[in-house]
Amino acid sequence: MSRRQPSTEVPVPITDTAALAALCERLQGEAFVTVDTEFMRERTYWPELCLVQLAGDHEVAVVDTMAPGLDLAPLGALLADSKVVKVFHAARQDVEIFLLKFGAVPTPLYDTQVAAMVAGFGDQVSYDALARALAGASIDKAHRFSDWAARPLSPAQISYAAADVTHLRAIYRGLVARLEREGRTGWVEEEMAALADPATYRADPETQWERLKPRTHNRRFLALLRAAAAWREREAQRVNIPRQRLAKDETLLEVAATAPTTPAELSRARGITDGFAKGKSGASLLAALEEARKLPDDALPELPRDRGPAPSPALVALLKVLLAAQSEAHHVAPRLLASTDELERLAAGEDVPALHGWRRSVFGDAALALKAGRIALGVDGKKVRVIEAG
Repeated sequence: MSRRQPSTEVPVPITDTAALAALCERLQGEAFVTVDTEFMRERTYWPELCLVQLAGDHEVAVVDTMAPGLDLAPLGALLADSKVVKVFHAARQDVEIFLLKFGAVPTPLYDTQVAAMVAGFGDQVSYDALARALAGASIDKAHRFSDWAARPLSPAQISYAAADVTHLRAIYRGLVARLEREGRTGWVEEEMAALADPATYRADPETQWERLKPRTHNRRFLALLRAAAAWREREAQRVNIPRQRLAKDETLLEVAATAPTTPAELSRARGITDGFAKGKSGASLLAALEEARKLPDDALPELPRDRGPAPSPALVALLKVLLAAQSEAHHVAPRLLASTDELERLAAGEDVPALHGWRRSVFGDAALALKAGRIALGVDGKKVRVIEAG
């Protein structure tokens, strides 16, 4: 049976619950649905969902999530339907939004950016690049930085939003067929398991201090920094503003160093106003610092222990060459196999993801063999190749 060509008309945004429920009921009969969102986050901690775009085999829809009185429950039911694959491109931020909105990760989940990396399209390949390669389409990015919270939306904005799921159908089908031919479907399934884990999207306030990369081993300072960073995360969530707008990283480092105990002392820190120091946020920050001061020595945090002697830079360089060679030979993005930090840890004898699952067969076993002297690297014409050691 021939497949009907999808309509090229600009969809009328869905603004009422009955229309959304009817759409989701139709889409629940599909094998897969492509999904994208438009949101704003510049002025808030939590993303403000503005649009959801959905496409089945024969229709494309744009849901105006800001429409008064619109109940998104039918969308939540569709995203939870295990019989329908939900296809995203670069899914992480979209999935985070739906996890916040519905309390669950869409399931089952398929990310075409990750699948494209497995299929050899390079690191973090863009949607428009895949659209050109697999759908023969050119994407107009003129509305990429639109204010999606402003109403009314123009036909051009709606058309732009709809295009993000229209061509995703052909991209998904092309990747699935390619990966099935190459026997890599299981590789993608391993990657999707991490994306489907809700813990992937939840920032732990108690570990936020590690992102600041303090350069001291003073554990009392680290306790104050941990308290300040955890306070910022929770307070930014409470008042719904970006964490850096609430307090910059350098402000937290200075607060931990000066350990203020009063609003007057707190107001002397760079980036802290007198009004902030005397207000509710300042009081809660001072309270968090006071709790950290009371911690016994055995409860103080510490920086990760040194790994011992640094691995030979030459060994790390060899592993980088091997990574590039194996990536080229297997047509898979190098970044998906191992990061630079993971190569250094591998050289130091630590356990890394490259030693598990499909990565081990592509790169991990060869890396261990290179370290053990069982293989060497040589040049064959214009390519690096692996040579079995005599």
